[in-house]
Amino acid sequence: MDRLSRRDFLKLTTAVAGGMAASGLASRANQQANAQGRSKPSVLILVLDAMSASNLSLYGYARPTTPNLQRLAARATVYHQHYAAGNFTTPGTASLLTGLYPWTHRAINQAGLIARPLAERNIFGAVGRSYHRLAFSQNPWPNYFFGQFRSDLERVVKPTAFGLMRLVTGEHFDNDLTGAYRALDDFLLEDGVPPAALLMGLAERLHGLATKPPDEEHLAGITMRRVFDGVGALIESMASPGLAYLHLFPPHAPYRPSREFEGAFADGWTPPRKRSHKLVDARTHRSAETLNEMRQTYDEYIAHVDAELGRLFDDLSARGVLDNTYVLLTSDHGEMFERGEQGHLTPLLYDPVVRVPLVIWAPGQTARQDVRVPTSAVDLLPTVVHLTGGEVPQWCEGQVLPPLGGADDPERSVFVVEAQTDAAFKPLRRASLAIRKGRYKLIDYMGYPQFRVQHRYEMYDMQGDPQELNNIYSGTLAAAWTMREELLGRLAAADSIYAA
Repeated sequence: MDRLSRRDFLKLTTAVAGGMAASGLASRANQQANAQGRSKPSVLILVLDAMSASNLSLYGYARPTTPNLQRLAARATVYHQHYAAGNFTTPGTASLLTGLYPWTHRAINQAGLIARPLAERNIFGAVGRSYHRLAFSQNPWPNYFFGQFRSDLERVVKPTAFGLMRLVTGEHFDNDLTGAYRALDDFLLEDGVPPAALLMGLAERLHGLATKPPDEEHLAGITMRRVFDGVGALIESMASPGLAYLHLFPPHAPYRPSREFEGAFADGWTPPRKRSHKLVDARTHRSAETLNEMRQTYDEYIAHVDAELGRLFDDLSARGVLDNTYVLLTSDHGEMFERGEQGHLTPLLYDPVVRVPLVIWAPGQTARQDVRVPTSAVDLLPTVVHLTGGEVPQWCEGQVLPPLGGADDPERSVFVVEAQTDAAFKPLRRASLAIRKGRYKLIDYMGYPQFRVQHRYEMYDMQGDPQELNNIYSGTLAAAWTMREELLGRLAAADSIYAA
């Protein structure tokens, strides 16, 4: 047999790698990098705030909201039952960044912080100094965590980097991001009703009105194209190997699709009607008609985000920027338009507010893989550590994702925790907890006076009833009891640290 030339060998290696099974994606990328003399693969985590999997046509939604994401997914791994660990930014993002559930990291309140002894348990520190580690979030709250992780980050990009105006004062205090954002922006300059500090809050509002850009969609001083152009330039400038966490505000409210997408879904379609829930605040309760109108605008905004996402990926791919990069696309939580509730600052834990997208592109991947077992946001940290050649820390509560090195376990349990009105460092007394295991999902509304019992349970068959219309808790006592005991056992173990 003739001896293979180096060029022929590389071609053969690439061909063999392209045909490998999905379970070999991680090793395949490393083999390609080594064969071509490249460095270890980079990792890009792209978080789209408040994007619900329930509203994406990628996952079967009735409206064609994500044609570009569906096109791009043809060479990616798509996770169909992926859950945030909380239902709003603080707990959801903290779990993504630490690999810990909210009952452990205790960033459970709005604008809360990770328990100080646990702050060193983060994705940047776990990957280590062999990687250039970068963080950026347009949503101010994750910046509090970046302040806690400052010794594990080479670069923190200012939240207004791609905005049209400068509203954030705290960004000028690089040595104390957490204190600066919390003390200045969340207090003195908070534009609430009424503003937190009357004089400074009023000045903030007047400045915002004076600098609001005309004739373009406007959200916290940004336009969508400028954001994605800026993110593209930031990705291209990343050092290699690099780990970048990029948290974009869209499609978070207020939903502002551009004119191109306004009215795109004025189709008269309505989702299944669901009864209002007892825990929805009467002061914010919305009619089904109002919710459907807001859903339509949200769907149009998602379509706008999808268009920019497609443009970003096409541009970076055409120039080879992502050739040696794992890209993980996900969200910190979802969004609700049902049961009288709009948004995500809610005690409810139905799938629209906690099931989020997860799509992963591996270097060299050419075919789509679909994963249908439940997975969790706490799985991203161990997966990234594994992909970058590190050892998954023992303190991590997540698992390496299949097929990137982890087991495909259909009976694994994943959890969601909402406790924003509870004290962070006491045992949880009023909280919403959920466990997803196999085909079932159990929700425990704990400590709410509206139910007159300490624990009010709901259980749903997520295969036969994905809309969560029929509470089968009383009819499935054996399965419900097992899941209930597992959920309460995990809570008790987490609370034991704070028991008197």
